[in-house]
Amino acid sequence: MKILIAIMFIVTSLLLQMATNAVSQDSTLYMSPSAAVAKGKAPGMTWKLLSDNNGVKEYAIVFAKDDEVLSGITGFAVQQHVASARFTAIGALKEGTFGWFDPKRNQYKLNTIRQQIELVSLIGDIANYNGIPVVHTHCSVALADGSMQGGHLVKAITYPTVELFMTVFSTPLQKTLDNETGLKLIQTDLK
Repeated sequence: MKILIAIMFIVTSLLLQMATNAVSQDSTLYMSPSAAVAKGKAPGMTWKLLSDNNGVKEYAIVFAKDDEVLSGITGFAVQQHVASARFTAIGALKEGTFGWFDPKRNQYKLNTIRQQIELVSLIGDIANYNGIPVVHTHCSVALADGSMQGGHLVKAITYPTVELFMTVFSTPLQKTLDNETGLKLIQTDLK
């Protein structure tokens, strides 16, 4: 009888520990939309101004091995005082974290891939929020078996390169905080 009680105690303890771990793991799979972007994580990134036509500038931005793409785009936007832009990129990554916005939680559910992946498509825009450039980007990646994953870009570690082309516009765009979702959205009063 003592053995049976001891076994039941151990099983109950293990089940409680597993349930606690599942809850704590679940909370780490989500991220607030207002989470800060890491700074200075793209030291190998280089860029070149390709053209400047009446204030509309075209740039080529190239990321080196181990650069973090979102950090690099954000750093470039701050350095160049980008108030509105769009961009596209292709390349390859050794790690990527993507988000899916969960409207019930007002947070991004995270999916991290830690293996070599092809960056099939990265698209995004930049607009100002309280005078600071905010980057919004989505991407699709291909795994070795040809399957695709992606979503809102949270983190992307380059290997061996990412090649990005950005168009910077002379007319600034502003973002405002949407209180319902916690997202910074481009103002809809565009005229």
